Amino acid sequence: MVTTTNNRIRHPLTEFIQRLQTGEALLRDTPENVLEVVGILKSYGVVLDAYSKNLIYIAENQFLVFFPFFKYFNGEISFQKLLRHWWHDRINFEYAEYCMKAMFWHGGGGLDQYLDTKDFQQRAKAVIAAKFQNNPIMMGINQLFPDFLIEQLRVCCYYSGLGQFWRVMADIFLSLSDLYDQGKIKSIPQVVNHIKTGLVEAAHKPITYSVKIKDKVYEILPASLGLTFLADTAIPYVEAVFFRGTPFPGTVSYNAQAYQIPPDQGRFQYGALYADPLPIGGAGIPPTLLMQDMRHFLPEYLHEVYRHSLRGEDDLRVKICMTFQKSMFCVTTAAILGLMPYPADTQDPQEQELNRVYLEKWMDRLQTSRLMDVNS
Repeated sequence: MVTTTNNRIRHPLTEFIQRLQTGEALLRDTPENVLEVVGILKSYGVVLDAYSKNLIYIAENQFLVFFPFFKYFNGEISFQKLLRHWWHDRINFEYAEYCMKAMFWHGGGGLDQYLDTKDFQQRAKAVIAAKFQNNPIMMGINQLFPDFLIEQLRVCCYYSGLGQFWRVMADIFLSLSDLYDQGKIKSIPQVVNHIKTGLVEAAHKPITYSVKIKDKVYEILPASLGLTFLADTAIPYVEAVFFRGTPFPGTVSYNAQAYQIPPDQGRFQYGALYADPLPIGGAGIPPTLLMQDMRHFLPEYLHEVYRHSLRGEDDLRVKICMTFQKSMFCVTTAAILGLMPYPADTQDPQEQELNRVYLEKWMDRLQTSRLMDVNS
C-alpha cells in the first residue's frame, strides 16, 4: 500500500494571513505609509465630525420632513451660508447620505432586524400620529399608504445610527493624529492597534434614537433594545461600505439583460476596498465628493507629498483616494483582529487553527480587492 499525505492547499493570500498572525497589518509597514495613513485619517476625521453632526441633526430635527431644503445647514441658516451652499463651497453631505443608503439597503445587525418588528411599527405609529395630528391631509395619505411614513422613520433610524458610529470613528482618527504629532505613533501596527483599541472601548456603547414633538420625547430606538456600536453599526458599516457598496452609475450597466451587476447583493464587490481610484472626479462616482471634502483638510506634511509627486496637484483627488484606500485596509485590519475568536499570539494549536480558518474566510473575500495594489 502507498501512503499519501493530504497537504493543505496553500491560500493565495497566505502572506497576509501570516502577517495578521504575527501582529502585522494588511498594509506594509513603511515610514511613507505611516505618514500617508495618519495624514489622510486626520483629514477624514475632520470630515466625519461634520458628517456625524449633520446626520444626527437630520434624524432629530428633519424627521418626516418631505422637502427638507435646509437639512444641510444644521439649523444655522443665513444668506451668506446659502450663497456658499449654492456655490458648493461647503462639505458635501450628500456623500454621508450615500453611505447611509448603502447601509440601509444592505442591512445586517440588530438595527436592521428591529426595524421589521411590530414593536418598531407601534413606536413609529405613535410618532406619526403626534407629528401629524393637526394635518388631515398627511393622516389621509397615511391611511391610504400605511407603510410610507413608517419607511421614512426607518431611514431616519439609519441617519442616527450612522451618525453615532461616525462620531466615535472621528474621535479615534483625530486622537490618532494627535499621538502622531507627539511622536507616539511610528508604525502601521501602532496605527492599527490604536484603531482596534478605540473600537473595543466603544464596542458596547448603546445606540439609541429619540425625537421630540412639542414637549414630549418619543423613543424610537430605546436603550432597552440593547443595540450597540460594534455589532449593530460598525460591522454592518464595514460590510455595506467597505465590501459590498453600490455600483457607480456610468461604470457598469444597470440593464438587467447586460448581467453586469450580480443579482445577489451578497456578491457585490463595489466597496471601498475594491474601487478603482482612477474614475475619481468623474460623473456618477460618489467617492469624488468625499475626496473633495478631504482635500480641504489635508495636513501640510501630506499635502507636501502630493505636491512633489509626478503630476503635482493635477490628480490630487485620485492620490487622496489611493491613500484613503491604504487607510481603510488599516481599519479593516483593526476590525479583523478585534473580531478574531482567539488572541493572535495564542499557543494553543486548536485555537491557532480556528484563527487561521477565520482569517482565511476574510482573505477569500479580499482576493479581488486592491490589497495587492496598495502594497505594491
